[in-house]
Amino acid sequence: MKAILLLEDGTIFTGKGFGAVTDSVGEIVFNTSMTGYQEVLSDPSYCGQIVSMTYPLIGNYGIARDDFESIRPFIHGFIVREHEEVPSNWRAEYSLDELLQEYGIPGISEIDTRMLTRILRHHGTMKGVISTSGKSIEELQLLLEQATLLTDQVERVSTKSVFSCPGKNERVVLVDFGSKSGILRDLTSRGCDVVVVPQDTTAEQIRKLCPDGILLSNGPGDPKNVPHAVTMIRELLGEIPIFGICLGHQLFALACGADSSKLKFGHRGGNHPVKELATNRCYITSQNHGYTVEEDSIEGTELVVTHINNNDRTIEGLKHERYPAFSVQYHPEASPGPYDSSYLFDDFLEMISEWKIANPMLPKQAQFTERALKAVDNTRGEVTYAQK
Repeated sequence: MKAILLLEDGTIFTGKGFGAVTDSVGEIVFNTSMTGYQEVLSDPSYCGQIVSMTYPLIGNYGIARDDFESIRPFIHGFIVREHEEVPSNWRAEYSLDELLQEYGIPGISEIDTRMLTRILRHHGTMKGVISTSGKSIEELQLLLEQATLLTDQVERVSTKSVFSCPGKNERVVLVDFGSKSGILRDLTSRGCDVVVVPQDTTAEQIRKLCPDGILLSNGPGDPKNVPHAVTMIRELLGEIPIFGICLGHQLFALACGADSSKLKFGHRGGNHPVKELATNRCYITSQNHGYTVEEDSIEGTELVVTHINNNDRTIEGLKHERYPAFSVQYHPEASPGPYDSSYLFDDFLEMISEWKIANPMLPKQAQFTERALKAVDNTRGEVTYAQK
């Protein structure tokens, strides 16, 4: 079937459609990863976006249940140079086309994705529409003019109820702003007693869970669209150790008085070089974000820059001068992707241990009971106990 990709600047691409027969508007972005298209599709941080893959061949190894990073895809469209309709992989359970059809997501192939990437790099990310329904250019132009981009992505992708993944070691409250499954895997593999809570959970509700540490997850969109999270972080800063990833990093910075802004075309891919300032060592990282913490805004706060991006010198890591709290802009849990930064989870647990030794009078972990969880989650229905 014929498909059309229309950009906000009037550029038109005509190609072959796959996935759902529909029209979908979103922010057009590109990802430079050579593998991991399923993880890209299922990353909640892409909510509301139409993703173009710069690697030309997509769909060749199909879709496998165990490779999802969330319960379902949240993207609004998928753009590829060549769509392989018949996957060849013993793990594949169904095809890319079948996945997109199931969730109502349109795809377009056989267009010049190199040209599209050059447009986005020159002009910046922009609104666009994918159509596989047969609408005319005039109809799509009207649709694009009337459509507005989402601002409530975090609310859309966050869990609606508290659930736990029991463990014998430190209790970590994972605040789900659109968390990837990889974060949960890294915590549970270290024996953490993880409690996942919704994005609008208050500081007081988190205190009732008596956590040893708090992990602020990744997520989609502008951090300034989640002001309640900034308030929550500010109230708990210095009281409970905090580790922020991606959107969690930006929210941590805002809570400490820094500012954020939108990047021209963002960082999305699996090979971004990041320098750790303390050691001068370069790490290869996986990234997916369209916003950054403003360097000038760090002055006057109690934040210290720990990592920078070697490509554009943007801030990639922060820590607090006095309190047990740090954050990174990239994804240490990336899968597939480089494992260079997985040590950050160990650093987080070590920080928790040191904080507990320095503060022996902290409240002990509360016994995990259904009553205790429902006290936190009493407005969101039943509590779920996940099995590791």
